[in-house]
This record gives sequence, structure tokens and C-alpha cells, in this order.
Amino acid sequence: MSLAFRAAEPEGEPRGTVLLLHGYPESSYMWREVLPAVAEAGFRAVAPDLLGLGDSPADAPGTWERHVAAVQRFVAEQGLGRVVVVVHDWGGMIGLAWACEHPDAVAGLVISNTGFFHDGKWHGFAQGMRTEGQGEELVAAFTREGLGGMLRSLSSGIEDDAIDEYWKGFEGDERRAMQLDFYRSMDFEKLAPYQGRLAALGVPTLLLWGADDAFAPVAGAHRFKREIPHAELCVIDGAGHFVFDDAPDKAGAAITDFLGRLQ
Repeated sequence: MSLAFRAAEPEGEPRGTVLLLHGYPESSYMWREVLPAVAEAGFRAVAPDLLGLGDSPADAPGTWERHVAAVQRFVAEQGLGRVVVVVHDWGGMIGLAWACEHPDAVAGLVISNTGFFHDGKWHGFAQGMRTEGQGEELVAAFTREGLGGMLRSLSSGIEDDAIDEYWKGFEGDERRAMQLDFYRSMDFEKLAPYQGRLAALGVPTLLLWGADDAFAPVAGAHRFKREIPHAELCVIDGAGHFVFDDAPDKAGAAITDFLGRLQ
């Protein structure tokens, strides 16, 4: 199944292509401020909706492995060629695995508020989603108002239009079940074969983090920095996990500054 996507095109010949992979429970809408900024910097910006989220179709089971495969199909279908990969939250666990598996397709990395460590630990909400019975109760209980309240409690930048877009991922039992599939398939020990491979890509890398992230704490950014010594680190004060909603101007500027220095 083909993924829905948003895109922004630069004036004139693109300097390159940027592939942006969103997190949970979001969609490509989270990149609404970044897409035009990337295009203005001279790059083509392409942001798919992950399977079962946003406008992309549900295609159960929604396992981590099938999300990685869906990204590869999307890149091939769209003929994206070599890309700078920008990832956030779920998009990190999916997109960084894809990058390691397709090193010749990667021109650069922007890693934001995610984890990719074989000894990682899930936070409390994710542990609930991974638990039989409890996870089913959690996804069944979601309402639009509840989703909005949760996101607004975590980010000052979440407005009604964002809630409308992100609610699409909860429309129907199949989409909700796919969320459980991801959490339950994403055992961190599966990442062991990827250890050291991000650094081995040898591409320019930016670590972009909200300082106040309660889900993927900034300690993770510093660990990425130890594991990818050549990476740049940008921590945005006053922003949390949803850094692109909390501080869209600063986050977008950090990405375009990074892109501007690529050869």
C-alpha cells in the first residue's frame, strides 16, 4: 500500500531531498512549519504518513518491521534517491533502521527526541500499550477530546487543527490495533545488530532535542553524541518531546542551518 505524504518543492533545481518521518501519535502534519523552510533552503521536502496514521491506509499488522519495509517501498515508489533523513519519536526507530539498512541512500541525519539503543527502556504509557489487556483498554478509551487534552498537557503548540489531523490515526479498530502492534513488536534487543552502524554511515548528523522531554530524555541525545562523535548537538530550552510544536521556529532554523552547511 502506498503512503500518503506532504511535500514542498524549492524554486529551481533541488540541492537534495529531505525525508521527514514523524512520531506517535502524530502524522506528517507535525512537519507543517518545517516543510516550507526546507524548501526555502533549496531542498525538496517529503514527509509521509506512517502506516495507519494520518491519511495513510491501515495495513495490519503494524509491526516495527513492516513500518521499516513501508518506508523503503515509499522511497522506491517516489524515486527519492539519496536523502537527508529527519526523524522524531517512532520515526527514529523506523527511519534509523532504514538508514542502517540502506547506507548508500543516506546523505545526512537529523535525529530528534527518539531512541535507538539495544538496552533501551519503554516509558510508562508504552509499557501499558505493550501489556495484553491493558493496551486494548487504553486504545479503546481514546476520544478526540482525551487525545487533545493529553497532547495539550504535553505541548503548548498543539492546536485544534493538529488534534483533527492526529485523530485520524484513531479512526477505526484496525488503526488502533496497529498502534499496539508497533509497541509490542518493538523489543529494544532487536536493535543490537544496528549498534555502531549510525556512526559508520559517516554522514553529517544533527541531534536536535527538546530539553524538557519526559519520554525520550535529553540524556539520550548525549548518548547519541557519544556513539556518533562527529554529530552536532542542539538542545532547545523550554521545549519538550514535541519540539517541532513547542518551538517550530528554532527547530526549523536548526535544520535549515544544518542543511545549508551540507556539501
